[in-house]
Amino acid sequence: MVQVITSISEMQQLAQSFKRQGKTIGFIPTMGALHDGHLTMMTRSTKENDVTVASVFVNPLQFAPDEDYDAYPRQIEQDTESAQSAGVDYIFHPSAEAMYPDEIGIALKVGRLAEVLEGAQRPIHFNGVVTVVNKLFNIVQPDRAYFGQKDAQQLAIVEKMVKDFNHPIEIVGQAIVREADGLAKSSRNVYLTEQEREEAPALQESLQLAKQYYLNGERDSKVIIDRITDYLQQHTSGHIDEVAVYSYPELVEQSHIEGRFFISLAVKFSKARLIDNIILGDDQ
Repeated sequence: MVQVITSISEMQQLAQSFKRQGKTIGFIPTMGALHDGHLTMMTRSTKENDVTVASVFVNPLQFAPDEDYDAYPRQIEQDTESAQSAGVDYIFHPSAEAMYPDEIGIALKVGRLAEVLEGAQRPIHFNGVVTVVNKLFNIVQPDRAYFGQKDAQQLAIVEKMVKDFNHPIEIVGQAIVREADGLAKSSRNVYLTEQEREEAPALQESLQLAKQYYLNGERDSKVIIDRITDYLQQHTSGHIDEVAVYSYPELVEQSHIEGRFFISLAVKFSKARLIDNIILGDDQ
């Protein structure tokens, strides 16, 4: 039976107890509204660790005033049932007041990696991400932490943070989990209208089209970006926020593709901004 912990001190004491017993801790940080992408990571963690902890915490620091913090889905009862089905041992579900009882006096700031892609669109977002992830790591003390590759920029930033701050934690990237029609699973998919949901698989289809151009020898980023853009314009009613090609995990924009890279795109529908990506290159 999964146990829900709301107290920071209780979670820390549990983690310390597991450490004394020599048990490994796997950790999946989430904002709730769990879907199969989360559950895949949770199931994997239960196989690779003695204890699995998932956090459910909607982090206010990573939302700008005009974003959907208040509207973000909160469904802890349903999330608890889902996590239990995946074999999770503990859900850490603190309140915002517990996590941030006072104004934060010492802030973490992501450098160049957050100045592109999602970070350029949402300037405070990744500072909030690294702040909460650092706090969660200090509370849960995991041996392994699991992050989805759908948020490839976030994964690269967390990996760099762990290296820079000497966290003794292995970061495990989980491949994107998709619906049967190819749409990347996301808590924000519920915001799509019926028509938009029918159009949304075009994001993945455009990336697969780009992959074929790459496999056929195309190395000019502009050509690939133009092909993706044309496909999305023909098959969706959404606004194309961005299509870009970057080295991975360095996140340097590529005009001529070399080595490992990823293609990232974002499409804004009426009430949901969807992102997707594909990583290709040296070890695709």
